[in-house]
Amino acid sequence: MERVNFTQMKDGTKEEYEFLTTHEIDHTRHTARRLLKALVDLDESLSGYQITRLGHSVQSATRAWRDGADTDWVVGALLHDIGDIYAPYNHDEYAATILKPFVREQVTWCVATHGDFQMLYYGHHVGGDQHKRDKYRDNPYFDDCAAFCERWDQASFDPEYDDLPLEFFAPMVEEVFARTPYDPQIIRPGAREPLTDKTVAAER
Repeated sequence: MERVNFTQMKDGTKEEYEFLTTHEIDHTRHTARRLLKALVDLDESLSGYQITRLGHSVQSATRAWRDGADTDWVVGALLHDIGDIYAPYNHDEYAATILKPFVREQVTWCVATHGDFQMLYYGHHVGGDQHKRDKYRDNPYFDDCAAFCERWDQASFDPEYDDLPLEFFAPMVEEVFARTPYDPQIIRPGAREPLTDKTVAAER
């Protein structure tokens, strides 16, 4: 079989859906590769800063790596703005949706809400709510997202910073997206891991 015969899903046979499932499984194996390509496309995204959106992404991830952050945090930092091209009004939720099946809930939540937290730094300059993040005060991950933005996001627009190349992070992206989706041992709702580890950082 090279392709299915049906033109409406309700008419598909068991054999056809088994055939499609095989193709879909193979397709998902290459998710990391497509995401790395999408990061490169960020160079065509929002301009006006001193570095490109790709530069901002790798700089955020580099800072996370050098802080001793674990793989979930580093990949979250790398991909946090990947929605800028296709979802400019909810880029944070877009990125979080991509990450959600494969990383700790803590990281997904911080990526999903970082847009509101970032308002702290510029909201008052553009007529927005500088304290928009306050609506999340009771969330157990509030301090984590505040640190994520302070240490890695808002700080990563420096053209003089010594970024690690995107290729350095590729194995980490491959590792994350090769995981079993929604594995409870990965998602770990309510678990909190530190953003920084001085001992690990010193070894890097």
